[in-house]
Amino acid sequence: MENYRILLNGRIAGRTITGTEIGREKSINVSPLRFERELTGQAVRTVDRRAKHLLFPLTSGKVLVLHLMLGGMIFYGTMEEAPERTVQVRIDFGDRHLFCIGLRLGYLHLYEAEEASALMEKLGPEPLDPGFTAERFEERLRVKRGTLKSNLADQSLLAGIGNCYSDEICFHAGLLPSRRPFDLTSLEFGRLYRSMREVLIEATHYGGYMEMPLFTGDTLTGGFDSRCRVYDREGEPCVRCGRPIVRQDVSSKKSFCCLGCQR
Repeated sequence: MENYRILLNGRIAGRTITGTEIGREKSINVSPLRFERELTGQAVRTVDRRAKHLLFPLTSGKVLVLHLMLGGMIFYGTMEEAPERTVQVRIDFGDRHLFCIGLRLGYLHLYEAEEASALMEKLGPEPLDPGFTAERFEERLRVKRGTLKSNLADQSLLAGIGNCYSDEICFHAGLLPSRRPFDLTSLEFGRLYRSMREVLIEATHYGGYMEMPLFTGDTLTGGFDSRCRVYDREGEPCVRCGRPIVRQDVSSKKSFCCLGCQR
């Protein structure tokens, strides 16, 4: 989502919305008629991100909030360039369009600025926020009774980490996703904090792991997928010790790790 934010800012920030089309009414929170009326003629001031949400503040003061959930993705381009996929919501910028695809669980909602802020306040701190120190990280996690897997992906505890990155962070830190935070030493917490930052910075640099390019000619989006060390790598040799990567269900979530070099 951070990759999307960066790339979209250079393409739609400041551009005026010329129309909309709704393929699935459940993907929005107002009627299609109101959605089009509220958006048409407004410009997207910027593209922001909070956790797994993309936020599009409009010149009217209202905010579009996009959450792709599982299976959702977006594409920006002309009608001719659009992938042959079912589009739930389309936002028009003249001859270019933002296509929201696979929003079976996801949504694109329109809120007043205060409503959007209230929703975002329920989320935990951003892992890469300069003010989110190693000490604050340990304080928040140490009291939790779940696994590292469940706590790293808990959006009320930390914002923006999901299934893939929680496994990659644990591998980078040499810790099993099934470990319990209250059992970690301060030294292990320090490793986990540094790994969290390094993995997320690397993932952003290489465009995350979304499978579809954001626009025609986009060679960045999805570049981190090939750099994943354990996620979806079951049976492949560990890049650190050579033992096969295994899949285990941790906290009712699929999880990948190396039983050889993760402790």
